[in-house]
Amino acid sequence: MLVAPALLIYLAVMTFPTIFSVLLSLTNYNGGKIFGNPNIKFVGFNSYKWMFTEPTGNFYLSLKNNMLIVAISVFGQIPLGFVLAYILSRRMVKGTVFFQTMIFLPYVISPVIIGILFKNFYLNQNSVYMEIVRFFNPGAQFTLNENPMIPVMVVILWMFTGFYMIVFLANLQRIDSQIIEAARIDGASEGQILSRIILPALSGVIVICAILAISGSLKSFDLIYVMTGGGPAGRTRVLSLFMYQSAFQGAPNYPLANAISTVMVLISFALIIITRQVEKIFGGKE
Repeated sequence: MLVAPALLIYLAVMTFPTIFSVLLSLTNYNGGKIFGNPNIKFVGFNSYKWMFTEPTGNFYLSLKNNMLIVAISVFGQIPLGFVLAYILSRRMVKGTVFFQTMIFLPYVISPVIIGILFKNFYLNQNSVYMEIVRFFNPGAQFTLNENPMIPVMVVILWMFTGFYMIVFLANLQRIDSQIIEAARIDGASEGQILSRIILPALSGVIVICAILAISGSLKSFDLIYVMTGGGPAGRTRVLSLFMYQSAFQGAPNYPLANAISTVMVLISFALIIITRQVEKIFGGKE
């Protein structure tokens, strides 16, 4: 009885919308009478089939961009965050409090503000970036067509590295310093202490960070929506933006949008399971 209120709230807020979303993806509902579709019919996996086979390849391009963001998050933010935390925890530089604050600061700023900031800094003909480029090359012209995802990935790397740095910094302080001192007395080098003591002790934390990075990368929306809007020509579109555009821009296609969200969840589960298996094979014990 004590658990029942919280359980009912959870079922209403989380479970019901999830099940309803999956069921809606199997229908033809496109907005009801207002949009000329008064009757809801069960059409099976038509939306999924169209999503995987549509000729423009929007789904696969969005999935590719999401995987690029997942890659920069897992193999960029987490290692860089650990290196910075290790440097600060070992006090290899002076002013650790200052650097810790400055590195973490981008994480607490709204992604919308950061998107507008970097859009004005980089993504137009008269941006600060282009003024710097023209100082060295007066005839330079701005173009985003060659590698449009690079600016987005750089901003994402800059934004979230500080969060993982704080996570690792907090967990590095949990490791018993006497173990490290004993290893050093026995002749262990800094590299051996890092690989034999610190990394195995943090394996569980690394897995948690990887799960957070994967889930956050797959649902990234606000920064890209403000910064590029999915352009140019949809080349920076991600799955969450594709879902939003399918549901709320132009003629609504709610079954397709819900099918995209369902696939996003399945991809997230698959990547998390892979991460868990890798941790079981190569990870240590905390």
